[in-house]
Amino acid sequence: MKTLLWSGLFGFTLVFSVSAQTAPDDGKLRIICFGAHPDDCEIQAGGVGAMWAAKGHRVKLVSVTNGDIGHWREAGGPLARRRKAEAERADKILGVTCEVLDIHDGELLPTLENRRLITRLIREWKADIVMSPRPNDYHPDHRYTGVLVQDAAYMVTVPFFCPDVPCLKNNPVFLYYPDSFRKPNPFQPDVAVSIDSVIQQKLDALDALESQFYEGGANGSAELIPGDPAKQQGRRREVRAHFEQRYEAQAQRFRSKLVDFYGQEKANGIRYAEAFEVCEYGRQPGQAELKRLFPFFGE
Repeated sequence: MKTLLWSGLFGFTLVFSVSAQTAPDDGKLRIICFGAHPDDCEIQAGGVGAMWAAKGHRVKLVSVTNGDIGHWREAGGPLARRRKAEAERADKILGVTCEVLDIHDGELLPTLENRRLITRLIREWKADIVMSPRPNDYHPDHRYTGVLVQDAAYMVTVPFFCPDVPCLKNNPVFLYYPDSFRKPNPFQPDVAVSIDSVIQQKLDALDALESQFYEGGANGSAELIPGDPAKQQGRRREVRAHFEQRYEAQAQRFRSKLVDFYGQEKANGIRYAEAFEVCEYGRQPGQAELKRLFPFFGE
């Protein structure tokens, strides 16, 4: 326990008693992933999330908004409850912890209040790894999720910022999800991971997010949902194939980085992949530490 003194602008002193932050000494990693909506983390990191969880590491997927306008037919509280239930089902399939924050979809802003919220969540999870979208993206909620997590990359270590939650003694490694946006700067992978062993599990989890994929989300329509049961199954196969092709394309796109971590022969046989870029503002790991944080390369 240590006592922290802080003199405010008006000349008075606040005294905080803060316990030193310590993660459980069980050798397990603690990972927290942020997405703007109840589907983003599952899309971007569901594979590695399932792989970490299978090894007993602690993984939490956080949706920063509740997704309450993300559908063409319904909105508001009923949709928010539906999307939360979908995310919980998906995350149960992945074996990870689910949290959906009650912030309106489309209304996320990089405010001081939200910076504190994200900082507290990272500290409370005692994270070793933090993941988020990059701050340049087509969707304002995606952009501001990236900004908020990026802003927390230093603040999680500052004792007098949110002093009600002990700061982290060791700065986590902050990582970005991949995207295809090139301005002002393109995504540059620092680590790529084969998800071949969990691809069906990941696709099963994405299947659970029916409002977004089977029904098309905000830009869908009734035309996507056939009345005939056989055609409904065809639609589900179509959605599943779309995601399978997405992760095949990622393996092709990041093949050279897969070679860096797996070697040429093994990398050539990898069919599906996820990849991540290290944020400049958190801890800066070398390849040896990345191999420790992603303990999958020897398998």
